[in-house]
Amino acid sequence: MIKASGYAAKHSYSNLKRIEFERTEAGANEIEIEVLYCGVCHSDIHQVKNEWSNTVYPCVPGHEIVGRVSKVGPGGTRHAVGDLVGVGCMIESCRHCHPCQSGDQNYCEGPNSWLSTYNGPMVPAAKAPNGANMYGRDNTFGGYSDVIVVNEDFALKIPKNLKPEVAAPILCAGATTYSPLKHWGVKAGDSVGVIGFGGLGDMASKIAKAMGAHVTVFTTTEQKLEEARRLGVKGVLESDKAAMKALKSSFDFMLSTIPEKHDINPFIELLKRDSTLCIVGALEPMAGVDNSAVAFHRKRVAGSLIGNLADTQEVLDFCADHCIGPDIEIIDIQNVNEAFKKVEKGDVRFRYVIDMASLKRDDNA
Repeated sequence: MIKASGYAAKHSYSNLKRIEFERTEAGANEIEIEVLYCGVCHSDIHQVKNEWSNTVYPCVPGHEIVGRVSKVGPGGTRHAVGDLVGVGCMIESCRHCHPCQSGDQNYCEGPNSWLSTYNGPMVPAAKAPNGANMYGRDNTFGGYSDVIVVNEDFALKIPKNLKPEVAAPILCAGATTYSPLKHWGVKAGDSVGVIGFGGLGDMASKIAKAMGAHVTVFTTTEQKLEEARRLGVKGVLESDKAAMKALKSSFDFMLSTIPEKHDINPFIELLKRDSTLCIVGALEPMAGVDNSAVAFHRKRVAGSLIGNLADTQEVLDFCADHCIGPDIEIIDIQNVNEAFKKVEKGDVRFRYVIDMASLKRDDNA
């Protein structure tokens, strides 16, 4: 076992506080990673507060991890000590089901689904068909910590010309938006609508624009219209009825990045015939859909969950090749609780990234 330090919540109503714990040292085909940076994702807040009713405590969040390999376990060949690597939302999958065999580890249909970077398997033993946990871990601890151990296959290579602190949010926000844009074949010349202009919306806009699409972002905040202009995309207020009406039947693809339930019916009207509106932000019951608006023009409402390993590596390389990435604000781990509050209020533009070197300051306090 190796000693580890991090920040964890012990209850749904508690702040994150320092915790000391142990990790199993790198075994066969595993690597030990010194965590340098970890992005703050809205999912971290949902999970800490048990808003999905599945949190395992103590909860050490963090699935946008960039660090350096500090040890390679027996048989490891993909990475070497000193390599800069990234870890996203998954650290293992069953590897045997059809999705895993097809390279879609994020849709693993094994008895426990994929193993999350934190909070354990997606399907815990209590809910598994066989009542067991194939991974042998009921809880996993994420990147709000100084060290993490993962299977080498689930560690991504960080391109040399991509700053590590910028790369961190791409491992979730980038993969989550790139994957559906790729899956539904967004191409140069397409009209793409991005609903919501926070961390996910920012990355979706930049990636779609780099693909050559004509991008329109929809926001409820007037101040964000200027940000849209800065990015070279069109911005529309959702409350502007005239602007919404003028965009009827004009989009080839729309991506909803809003992190909580919302009404998508006004946006279905904006889709062209045979086009798709994909939801990636909200993981909860949504308001009902007017199926007449869908059926009369053969439109589709769909969902997408993070990205598989190949998509995650692709989006890292894509961002490096196109010199794009999230706008970030680096914070110390000691300020993470305040950061959570600002994320919930929508006061951050666009992504907090924790400098994990700040964790050592606790040792010197």
